[in-house]
Amino acid sequence: MSIFTLGIEEEFQTIDPETRELRSHMSKIVEGGQIILQERIKQEMHQAVVEMGTNICKDIHEARAEVSYLRKELIDLADKQGLKIAAGGTHPFSDWINQLITPDARYDQLIDEMRDVARGNLIFGLHVHVGIPDRNTGIKIMNEVRYFLPHVYALSTNSPFWCGRDTGFSSYRSKVFDKFPRTGIPDYFSSATEYDNYVNLLIKTGCIDNGKKIWWDIRVHPFYPTIEYRICDVTMRVDETICLAAIMQAIVAKLHKLHSQNLSFRQYRRNLINENKWRAARDGVNAKLIDFGKEEEVPFKQLVGELLEFIDDVLDELGSRKEVEYVHQILANGTGADRQLRVFKETGSLTSVVDYMIAETKHGL
Repeated sequence: MSIFTLGIEEEFQTIDPETRELRSHMSKIVEGGQIILQERIKQEMHQAVVEMGTNICKDIHEARAEVSYLRKELIDLADKQGLKIAAGGTHPFSDWINQLITPDARYDQLIDEMRDVARGNLIFGLHVHVGIPDRNTGIKIMNEVRYFLPHVYALSTNSPFWCGRDTGFSSYRSKVFDKFPRTGIPDYFSSATEYDNYVNLLIKTGCIDNGKKIWWDIRVHPFYPTIEYRICDVTMRVDETICLAAIMQAIVAKLHKLHSQNLSFRQYRRNLINENKWRAARDGVNAKLIDFGKEEEVPFKQLVGELLEFIDDVLDELGSRKEVEYVHQILANGTGADRQLRVFKETGSLTSVVDYMIAETKHGL
């Protein structure tokens, strides 16, 4: 199963410990960290965002060790700069208008093209790469994985607040990102050639300069031999990140196993999958999603049971059974969004929510 390697990228908030606002001092952390961490720590467009990315990991245990190490290093680096680190898909009350943009020709170009849509994109995601044998296989798997995207997304929901408001959503991050072009659930592609023709047409007509500007919820990566899940909010705990990565890896492995037996998973139209994505964004694990086969609403927790049953026969080969089973803890304790809302209900204070996020980001390290 070593073919299904993992790479995990997490985007974090840099927090002023006194005001609990976002603070645009990411460059100091990145400069300090690149001596130790090299390419694994990166700047983003907003100076309050710092991204950590693992090396290629051969299995989920290596991924856990890397994610834990990187979080710990980042928290230590931030402490030295008098800053805190928090994991949440949005900041509970900081306004994007007040945040500085990182000086960089790439970001200047993006703002020139996207204007306030780019400036307002103050969000924090979790991206998981899973290795694939080749791009044609990757396209076939991507087509089928689309059905499961709302399921993993619901488990990651961790952005209920935006600019000081309770939005009523478990994940408002996706609503902010929807303003970008080339986002959301991708279309079906019949082959890698059809996909490449699409990308090349966009490049030829000046829509994009390369395939990395296709920001779908899942994509066959333009440069690496991976499928990249991009739909999730960054999660508060390492355990949550690892659980989600293990589930994503297992879905890819299971679909590949079906293909090797001349079987396939049923494919659904993007507009149907979008109905489930909307429900997952609003209600997270408390949602009712549509079972398209039965043509009825089903409680999310029931669908998770069916998903676990579907991937069960690859978990021992991947060595990820324990990591996947953490999903029961997420269902019992609530997602990051549920827990943020609980803290706010108990305290009436968004600064208390930020304090909780900071504490949870360190949990288990």
